[in-house]
Amino acid sequence: MGWLLVTLGVAFGSAIVPLVNAELFVVGLCASQHNPHWLWLGAAVAVGQIAGKLLYFLAARGSIRLPRFLHDRLHRQRPPSARRDRWHRRTKVLRAKVEALRERCQRHPHWMAGTYGVSSLVGLPPFMATSVLAGMVRMRLVTFLAAGLAGRWVRFSVLAAAPALFTGWLH
Repeated sequence: MGWLLVTLGVAFGSAIVPLVNAELFVVGLCASQHNPHWLWLGAAVAVGQIAGKLLYFLAARGSIRLPRFLHDRLHRQRPPSARRDRWHRRTKVLRAKVEALRERCQRHPHWMAGTYGVSSLVGLPPFMATSVLAGMVRMRLVTFLAAGLAGRWVRFSVLAAAPALFTGWLH
């Protein structure tokens, strides 16, 4: 039970801070410990990851407010400068593509659900980006939770079972 709680915490942390690698933690834990069951580990990571990504989803949806220091930093009016103008010119095409993708996802909600589900399973497109995009296009919360939990559970259960499979093949 202790390893499951630690795994849940690491998974939540990896969902909030992308520098924490949940995949590496799960493989390392399964390679060094023989008592955690791979299905339970997959479930713990799935719950932790979706709990963390839910914060991004709700913030993108506008259901929760960002902390004051972040909100003020993102939404303050800045005086025009040459550097800012160059940045806006350089990112104009990228911003247009993101806006077009957001509009397409709003027109086709099932396409967004499929993209989010594949991302939760495979990791491409990046799961954090699709979590934010799902919030921006106002995906239903039930769809977000179901597709995310299912994909993450399968992904991390297979990953947790991998060390045992490889040691069985080597002997």
